[in-house]
Amino acid sequence: MQGEGAVLLNTVWVSSTLEMNEGSVWSVAQVCGALASCALLLLSVFMVRHIIKQRRPRGFPPGPTGLPLIGNILALASDPHVYMKKQSKVHGQIFSLDLGGISTVVLNGYDAVKECLVRQSDVFADRPSLPLFLKLTKMGGLLNAKYGRCWTEHRKLAVSCFRTFGYGQKSFENKISEESLFFIDSVDTYKGKAFDPKHLITIAVSNVSNLIIFGERFRYDDNDFLHMIEIFSENIELATSAWVFLYNAFPLIGLVPFGKHQHLFRNASEVYDFLLKIIERFSENRKPQSPRHFIDAYLDEMERSEGDPDSTYSTENLIFSVGELIIAGTETTTNVLRWAILFMALYPNIQGQVHKEIDMVAGPNRVPTLEERSRMPYTEAVLHEILRFCNIAPLGIFHATSRDTVVRGYSIPEGTTVITNLYSVHFDEKYWSDPEVFYPERFLDASGQFVKKEAFVPFSLGRRHCLGEQLARMEMFLFFTALLQQFHLHFPHGFVPNLKPKLGMTLQPHPYLICAERR
Repeated sequence: MQGEGAVLLNTVWVSSTLEMNEGSVWSVAQVCGALASCALLLLSVFMVRHIIKQRRPRGFPPGPTGLPLIGNILALASDPHVYMKKQSKVHGQIFSLDLGGISTVVLNGYDAVKECLVRQSDVFADRPSLPLFLKLTKMGGLLNAKYGRCWTEHRKLAVSCFRTFGYGQKSFENKISEESLFFIDSVDTYKGKAFDPKHLITIAVSNVSNLIIFGERFRYDDNDFLHMIEIFSENIELATSAWVFLYNAFPLIGLVPFGKHQHLFRNASEVYDFLLKIIERFSENRKPQSPRHFIDAYLDEMERSEGDPDSTYSTENLIFSVGELIIAGTETTTNVLRWAILFMALYPNIQGQVHKEIDMVAGPNRVPTLEERSRMPYTEAVLHEILRFCNIAPLGIFHATSRDTVVRGYSIPEGTTVITNLYSVHFDEKYWSDPEVFYPERFLDASGQFVKKEAFVPFSLGRRHCLGEQLARMEMFLFFTALLQQFHLHFPHGFVPNLKPKLGMTLQPHPYLICAERR
């Protein structure tokens, strides 16, 4: 496009120059007319090329008809996961969308997701080179890295650090339990009066990840850190706005000085500067090859690979990785617990059964332990149903094909953007009876014992599945049982909660008030 545009512009300019050299004298109106003609010609070429680009490749999955230029973008402005599930009933479990010239394949239902992410795990393990990802992380770091050396090295290091500094330590469960006590004490300061639990939950959950990343926790009144977390959360919401979809399709929109995409960019810049300072702070007094946390371990890898021109370790990728680990370790678990509190107040009979089970297994004073999880099947069922029903990450993170492939007779070229609709998996009628009903007992057998469900994939599948799944499960159980052991949760008198989730890369509840009274 840029080459053709330059040729057209030069043609008009040369033609104009020749006429002037022949003695023609151009008026202002003629100059403006020539420029307008040039702009119209460029726009026509752009539109023709874009319309051609919007054509589905041969053998590509079918899909709904989109609008010229913007394709199906407007259809994703509200509840895209619900829209995609409805379209699967028309076009099948695997269909395509046009996101403004970006050919995209959507996987719906457990069978389709498993077929691609598990049976062709290497093929569907890449990330799309979307303008947003390129601008924010340059396709480096951890979560958005292309499938190759950078992703392999960074994921291996992160997994190693999670084990070394986290759940691999016998004492790490105690650290989570200690954090749950800080959380309980903070809740208790409200003395049963109404409050929004988001702030306390966010800091409590992030502190577990902080122990691995930074080697220490943050105070609940650390406003700088809380501000950064709030910005992360805001960007999660902004990342699925229509402005961002349009920016991915038409990067020149980045020149527009207003819009949600610009808000996201400003947030990202602020977080980048904050992370750089905090990394410098926590790398002070570092002893090489004696890492205390993830930052030290990463710097060790940077030093080891100093002579390697192809090394993927860098200060920039360290910043991206730290930011991604913070948000991945905070956003999902925080929202699970926020939904859990809301649903316990909404269903007091379910809350009562959880109270009864905790009292029977752990008693009123001793903090429940992970070993006791198997003896609390109903509590486990409640947490699993919250994860299923609330669909914290309904579309996961976008995938891409690493090479050409064929799925169910459809040809999917290398580099195709792929969306896994995990919402459709958890509401797949083939695997879940009455999926629209909140029913924890679906995870219990006839004798009341907890049973795993095949189509339960809140942490996704395949090579890109969430690396913090084990840690998240530990946190959810320990925080949830510690809270319910001590408190009875209910809404303030006359308060009616909004159960429609806030749309973003994650589905979080709208702010609500809760009363936590000592039992």
